[in-house]
Amino acid sequence: MTASEYLEWEPRQALRYEYCNGEVFAMTGGTKGHNRLALNLYSAVVDQVDTAGCEINTSDVKLLLSEGNAYRYPDLIVSCDERDKSKNDFYRFPKLIVEVLSPSTANVDRDEKFQEYIQLPSLEEYVLISTKRMQVECYRRGEGRMWLYYSYKKGEAIYLESIDVEVAVDQLYKNVRLEQNDSP
Repeated sequence: MTASEYLEWEPRQALRYEYCNGEVFAMTGGTKGHNRLALNLYSAVVDQVDTAGCEINTSDVKLLLSEGNAYRYPDLIVSCDERDKSKNDFYRFPKLIVEVLSPSTANVDRDEKFQEYIQLPSLEEYVLISTKRMQVECYRRGEGRMWLYYSYKKGEAIYLESIDVEVAVDQLYKNVRLEQNDSP
């Protein structure tokens, strides 16, 4: 399937699908904990993002990658780029991308998506939130091609430099039942 065929086909489907190099992948529903983590982070940062004149969206809005070779649905995305503000159907210039790790997607989020996302010149931070333990991982763009890694756990505060917001890990995990399996 070509990217243009995908863009025409996908809105008519009952499920959302990501597109990567000619293949489509169904986006299955998440758990309550997965959704709550995304909503808790959204609630903690939305006012600061709005005040800064940026846009924030959840997993219902696509991210265009690789010159049309890939479209993804991050759990949370922030863009301050004027070019994104003029589009209604997707983002292209995010400064922050967040993925909540599901057992079925954790490896893709850590590997394939990470490699795709860090190619975006506008991206400043990539955040991974565990559904298994109170742990948040943040990759922040450093000098040149370097990405700096920060890990946060219970009792600590996550500093999202790209949007200048600090969020307590305990606040992020408020009312979240952690998943009891072997995946992140």
